[in-house]
This record gives sequence, structure tokens and C-alpha cells, in this order.
Amino acid sequence: MALHKDHEKTGRSMHTFSIVARDAKTGMLGVAVQSHWFSVGADVGWAEAGVGAVATQSFAEPAYGPKGLELIRQGKSASEALGELVSADPGEAMRQVAIVDSHGRVAVHTGKRCVEYAGHKTGNGYSVQANLMLKDTVPSAMAKAFEKSTGALADRLVVALDAAQAVGGDIRGKQSASMLVVKAQESGKPWTDRVIDLRVDDNPEPLRELRRLLNVARSYEHANAGDAAMAKNDFETAKKEYRVAMKLAGDNVEIAFWSALTLASRGRVKTALPIFKKVFLADSNWVQVLKRLPKADMAISNDARGYSLIKRILKETGQNQRALGQNTA
Repeated sequence: MALHKDHEKTGRSMHTFSIVARDAKTGMLGVAVQSHWFSVGADVGWAEAGVGAVATQSFAEPAYGPKGLELIRQGKSASEALGELVSADPGEAMRQVAIVDSHGRVAVHTGKRCVEYAGHKTGNGYSVQANLMLKDTVPSAMAKAFEKSTGALADRLVVALDAAQAVGGDIRGKQSASMLVVKAQESGKPWTDRVIDLRVDDNPEPLRELRRLLNVARSYEHANAGDAAMAKNDFETAKKEYRVAMKLAGDNVEIAFWSALTLASRGRVKTALPIFKKVFLADSNWVQVLKRLPKADMAISNDARGYSLIKRILKETGQNQRALGQNTA
């Protein structure tokens, strides 16, 4: 598998620290990274459900990502895939690359021309790697933190990044971060296989922002779980899931609106009313959103029953009742 003949000249300056890992309990695969470079997630992290995860950095060759995953998909191990990529690359001395496959096998390469401090450390189902660091303790700090951490893979990946930053991190400072987590098995629908897909392209505190985004992503997960529970008429579970979703969403009232709408459309209007009231007080534009839904036949029917429900919601939340259109009977 020949790589571009000018790779050594065209490699992007993605000096950074990262982690690739497979969760032993769930089989999920993930990659997370932080760097003092704009939009580090665009090139460094790659992952595919049921296949593996790749981090390509230093003077990065982005092709290592898709090509490495392709080789694993063809039946090669992480080590075999990385060996083939490196042997075909005239710029390998400038590369730092790590791969974990769906079996938890890991392989990593730190080229001899990567800028100090550069190094890596591997463990059971994971690899951490770094270059252009303030101190040479970054990989060991990341490995120790990851091994001691518990919980979901996404949380453990952030813990590893935090540990790197705590001992100095990138000598240049902080700018961007990203995280990609995929399912253990591919479904044939890649867009549904991404569990977490987050990027912080430019921020003075990228890891703090990454954690915030992770909470927002989780809020949508809980909201979806609430919808699924409502579809099964499991009202108590739905209430719990919506409550968690709204808490995680913080000032973002969209989750609250759609949660209330699902409750109201399934006959739980009294439970929905205080949620609607909070949303409308935060942003009155959501009143207009509610009024527009019947014509799209979205949750509220485009008939007298649907418009009667809207009137009740607006009346009992203290909103000004304007004409709702022709179907107001």
C-alpha cells in the first residue's frame, strides 16, 4: 500500500497527545486528543465500529487513519496494519501513530524525528502517545490515569487527556480537542455507529469545553431514552430520563421543549405544563415553534383536537393566545 511520495513534505504539524482504546466491557472503540493546533480532530482521530481506532500525529499523515482501518477490515491485526503503513512511508521518522483493533490489540510507532519530548506507552487495550510535550512524563501520567479510571469509555478518555495536561501537556499550550467513540459492532449504518463524535476546534480551555459537550451529548442520549420509554408506555422511566436530560442540558431549553411535547402529545399534559412554562419564559420563540407543529403533523395533530391541546398549553402556561390559524375550532 504505497503512500504519497511527498508525504514527508506534506505532513501536517499535529504535535499533540492522544489515546486510542477499546473498552473491555462493551467492546466500544475510541480515540481522543488535545493539541495547540487548530481543529486537531479533523486529521488525528479515526475510528470505525467493529474495526478499530487510529491516532495519527506529529507531522501527521491523515491517510494513516482510513488506510489503517481498511487494512484491519481486511483481516490484519493492529500491528500488521501499522507495520504495512510505516514501511510504505518515506516520512515515517516524523510520524507518531497508534492503532487499537476490535480485539484490543494495540500497536504504536514514534518516529525518531518526532520533536521532544516524544514517547508512548501501551497497556491492555489502549495506547497513549505524545510529542512536543513540556515534560517526558505525559505518556506515563495518561496511562496511569486511564488504568485507574472507571465508567464509560468516553469519560475514561477525557480522564487520560486531563492527566496529560496536569503534568504540562503540549509545550505550546492548548487550543483544540476531539473525541470519537464507536460501537463494538458495525451495523451497516456508520451514522448510527458513532456513540460520541465531538470536536472543539478553537478554545482557550479545550478539555473543559470537551467535557461540557460530552454532557450535552449525554443529555440528548437520555432524551432519546425517554422517548423510547414513552413509546413503550413506560411513563415512570420516561420521566426519569427526561429529568436527567434536562439537568445535563443546563441552559439549553430545546431538550426540555421536546421532552414536554412528547409528554403532552401522549396525554401527560399536567406533567408537561411546568416544563413548557420554563421553556417559554426562557425564550418566547418556542411558543411559535409549538404553533407551527400541527401543519407538519409533528406530535400534535392538524385538527381540532391538536389545536385544542395547544390552546390549553398556552393558557395554562400564561402565554398570550394569538390566532392559531384557520383550524382553531
